[in-house]
Amino acid sequence: MKTDDLIAAMAADAKTTEMPIGRTLSLALAAGVVGAVLVFFLDVGLRPDLASAFASPRFLFKCVLTVMLLISALGLVWHLARPGAVPIGWVIALAAVPALLAIGVVTEMIALPPSVWESRIFGMNWRICMGLIPLLSAAPLVALIVALRQGATTHPVLAGAAAGLLAAGIGATLYATHCQSDSPLFVAIWYVIATVMVTLVGAGLGARFLRW
Repeated sequence: MKTDDLIAAMAADAKTTEMPIGRTLSLALAAGVVGAVLVFFLDVGLRPDLASAFASPRFLFKCVLTVMLLISALGLVWHLARPGAVPIGWVIALAAVPALLAIGVVTEMIALPPSVWESRIFGMNWRICMGLIPLLSAAPLVALIVALRQGATTHPVLAGAAAGLLAAGIGATLYATHCQSDSPLFVAIWYVIATVMVTLVGAGLGARFLRW
């Protein structure tokens, strides 16, 4: 059987499941977000100066980055749940996130003297950041992997990694409303490391549970 025929057959099989994969993903995403929000408000909470933080360009920039990660990773997951080629458009959209972050880092380093770079890098809570983003990502990641098992991905590791990115985007967006370290230097190190950790876990889960 030719590869194209095989993919078409897998797609047809996926359509005959009890629930369309789009609806399955939507329900899983909703459940994961609810779980993450519950953990956030029970154990973490909003930063006390959140209202005034919206006047800070650094805070807004941080939130834009996490939301961009969330949206672009969602597009990847949505397409990778089905058989077929990797959606290049969403890969490019995802690549825009680190590119924008790099611009923010360079701008910050130009605007601030080198003597304060270290304090901006470590902020007040880098250890908390490293723990809370993966914690807040756990429920969405598990829910997404379970949902993806109902799909027909032909890229299990990549689909798992995309699920990890989406889960990390959710966790990072929630954590951004708690974290009082808004510098792009802080985000570029600790948010990125935490995101990479969740993405690697997602890739490993994809390799284990999403293979045909």
